Amino acid sequence: MDPAMQLKAPFVQLPLRFDAARLAAEVDALGEAVWRPHPQKFPGNSMLPLVAVEGDAGNESFNGPMRPTPELESCLYLQQVLASFGATVGRTRLMRLSGGAEVKRHADQGYYWAERVRVHVPIVTQPTVRFECDREALNMAEGECWIFDTWRQHRVLNDDSRSRIHLVCDTVGGDGFWNLVEAGRPVGAGAAPAGWAPREVAFEAATQPRVRFESHNVPAVMSPWELRRHLEFLLDEAVPFPRQAALRQQVDVLCRSWRGLWAAEGPDERAKPEYRRLLERFVQNSRPLAADASLCNELPLFPAIMMMVGRAAVVDDAAPRGQGNSFARQPVQAPRPTSAQPVAQSAPAFSFTWGGPSR
Repeated sequence: MDPAMQLKAPFVQLPLRFDAARLAAEVDALGEAVWRPHPQKFPGNSMLPLVAVEGDAGNESFNGPMRPTPELESCLYLQQVLASFGATVGRTRLMRLSGGAEVKRHADQGYYWAERVRVHVPIVTQPTVRFECDREALNMAEGECWIFDTWRQHRVLNDDSRSRIHLVCDTVGGDGFWNLVEAGRPVGAGAAPAGWAPREVAFEAATQPRVRFESHNVPAVMSPWELRRHLEFLLDEAVPFPRQAALRQQVDVLCRSWRGLWAAEGPDERAKPEYRRLLERFVQNSRPLAADASLCNELPLFPAIMMMVGRAAVVDDAAPRGQGNSFARQPVQAPRPTSAQPVAQSAPAFSFTWGGPSR
């Protein structure tokens, strides 16, 4: 995981404010037919893709050039909002939560989200909508701009009869974006900068913004430096457990072997079977060592290793189009492991291929 994506506060309000009524009018003009069920069929959750692979709203994958869907191309102010982030824009959608629905408590552990910050702009909401992250809770008001630490446990409750709609953008950031974060108002750690106030981003009818979209997002083979960074992050986040040193030794064995192979072959397609063999050996040796271990955010350690590294370190280029990747988001909270329910039994099956249900 990129340490920059792990925020010092549960929530940070960015110093931007948007015309929520105009955004709502653009969304309303798109009609109901373009809305889709949530990929995991959560009750009361629906979505409208705005940025997807090749601009295909039906493509749920994460690997490939992210481009605007026809719906985004028809919404000029939504484009201006995205441009104001000063970021390279990744997968983006409108997320709708019907009255009385919720996003259940979870922490994001998928590879795509380990490298990105999630930006929220409330478009239609009410004061009773509650967003919780770690021990903090707040209401994101219409037109505000927020990021939050997705590595911490979080959930959303819509305690109202009306729907809530947020613009949700996943991004690796950019020069302008990190300046906004630095000038942001943290909630749950520290105080807002002196004289803090958001900048109004008004609609400009004559302005066609330039939005920089993500084109390179998932490596064919992880570099040894990225591989080590993710694994050491997870080990550092683990609640101390008896076999932690032994597991760290297995990480060292994998990373050293990976670096040797990388120096000879790099991400060459022909070397993928060798990389997979290294991963298979690591998984076999590390699974029993991590069987009773958990992370500080309450997720079990071994499934997190599989989601962030095991299923993402070598990509199968023959993945079926439009299906979710096997290293996708895992939004359902994983319970803290117990002696009666070891993690090894509940861990996802090991696979190097993409496929399975969308996330």
